[in-house]
Parts: sequence; structure tokens; C-alpha cells
Amino acid sequence: MGKSPDAATAVNTTTTDDILDRWLAAASERYLADLTMPELTRALRALSSCYVERRSQLASGQALASAGKRAAFALFYAPLHFITVDRIARELLHGDDEPSEESRLSRITLDLGCGTGAAGAAWALATGAARVEGYDINPWAAREARWSYHAIGLKGSTHRVPIDQVRRQKDPADMIAAFVLNELADETREAVRPALFQAARDGHRVLVVEPIAKGAARWWADWHRETLAEGGRADEWRFSVELPELLGRLDRAAGLDHRELTARTLALGF
Repeated sequence: MGKSPDAATAVNTTTTDDILDRWLAAASERYLADLTMPELTRALRALSSCYVERRSQLASGQALASAGKRAAFALFYAPLHFITVDRIARELLHGDDEPSEESRLSRITLDLGCGTGAAGAAWALATGAARVEGYDINPWAAREARWSYHAIGLKGSTHRVPIDQVRRQKDPADMIAAFVLNELADETREAVRPALFQAARDGHRVLVVEPIAKGAARWWADWHRETLAEGGRADEWRFSVELPELLGRLDRAAGLDHRELTARTLALGF
């Protein structure tokens, strides 16, 4: 079970919060130039209903078919994913030795199904990765992730490559698949599965992040068993958070409640 970060991580918390605030400010300027807050709130409600009631739209990309929904994702769900992965990283890496300069310069983060790049960026910041590479077939997501990496201050690039066709790096890398596997068609997800486990055997670190809601991941039990059999770990996380002002306003206006962020993870190679 996830725990609250201790005093040793307080300095990093401030730094990460500053980065998040700057990114949100830039994203707000980017999207709210063409949308009013009521329009954004309506789009957020519609997007949220896709995740809860019409999950079949996720694999087809219909959930991000309108400018309003894309803005709602970029200004609400993406920052939530950033905060969640940042908290998970602090817990998973707690007690690890500070990476050497050589390690930081050589290790990269591969963000599989990157969306707007939030999860991969949070992980790269937490690990001090030299760069992050995002992979997503959605052209808007690939463009947005590239913008996000730059806005956050990371070296990064994006590639329009299907998640089951991403080639692994020869050098050790961190491969993160956050909030994406549950959105894939079953056959695509099962094609990704052996590649991720083999990557861990070859020396890469692999992190899968998914919602806790069991209806969102009926396939989880098989992946969970294989992870433990391979010497990995499985966790459920619950973090009490104070949302940034914009996220809090949107959360209340859309009738949502994210005062607690939750996720579950499978981790290999840690």
C-alpha cells in the first residue's frame, strides 16, 4: 500500500510542484484562449462519462475526438496522471542510491502510449533521466507530448508508433505504460505483454500503472501473477492530495472528487 512521502522528499516535492504549476499555467494559456470555463467543464463531464460508462470509445480514439475533450484531458486528467506517477515514483524509488551522473546521462524513459506525456515526464523527472521518448498513434497526443516535455523542461521526442511495435533500447531504459493498457484492444495488449516481460529480463525497468477500478482491467490478474513469478512487485496506491487551484475548480464543477488519487502498479527490474 502506498504511504505518505516522508520529510526526506519534501525538497523534491516543492520542486515538482513548481514544475507542475508552470506547466499548468502554460497549458491553460494554450487551451483557454479558445474555450470558456463552462465549455471546458461540460467537455470534462463528457470525457469522464467515456471512462466510466462508454469505455469502448477509448480504444477507437473517440474519447478525444473534439477540441473540448482534448482540452479537458490536457488540463485535468494529464496533470492528475503526472501527480499520481510522481507520488508512485517517490515510493518505488525511496531508499535508492542517488543515480550517478553517468547513469543519468545514459538512461532514458520510454513512455508507451504516452498521451500528452504527463506520466513519462513525471517518471523522468523523478529518476533524473537524460531524456524521454513518447510513443502514441494519436497525432494530437504525439504533438501534445512533445510540447509538454519542452514546457516541463525535459529533453524529449515523440514517435507515432503503435505500442506493440515499439523497439526496445539496447542500453538500460525505463519503460512506463501508464493508464494505457486498459484502453487497448485485447489482442494488442496481449501482443505487448511478452515484450514487456522480456524487456525486464534484458535489464530494463518496467512499470505498468492502471486505475484501481477492477472493471477497467479484467486482464490484470494474469499480468499480476506473471509479474510476481518473474520476481517483480505489485502495489495499490492511495494518496491524499491538495489539487492545484485549476484542477480543484474543474473537479468540483464537474461533480468529481479527486482529493484522493489511486492507482495500482506492476513493477519489474526494481
